[in-house]
Amino acid sequence: MKRAIYIVLGSLTLVLGAIGIFVPLLPTTPFWLLTCWFYVRSSNKLYNRFLSNRYVGSYLRDYLEERTIPIRTKIIILSVLWSGSLLSVILVGNWIVAIVMLIISIAVTIHILSFRTKR
Repeated sequence: MKRAIYIVLGSLTLVLGAIGIFVPLLPTTPFWLLTCWFYVRSSNKLYNRFLSNRYVGSYLRDYLEERTIPIRTKIIILSVLWSGSLLSVILVGNWIVAIVMLIISIAVTIHILSFRTKR
């Protein structure tokens, strides 16, 4: 029963992470790290399949095993983060939202830049 629940939760976090690619401030990486956590405890097949995905597998392996992020990935992450945040602030037009978005964006930027750059 526990295994089935972990598989369902892992699949749910996988979908939420995929949605997070397109929705500003919905974090992709933490959801996919949770996916790895659930899958490694429930199904080695799903875990290995997820980490061998040609689009995100190498990114997650680098993050999990080496604690590195490639420079190209850092640039893409920060570009999407800041453009999405600025677009959200412009569309919402609320100063409180702008301040919250700014604080979150700065915190995420610091977090991303804290990882070593993969050579």
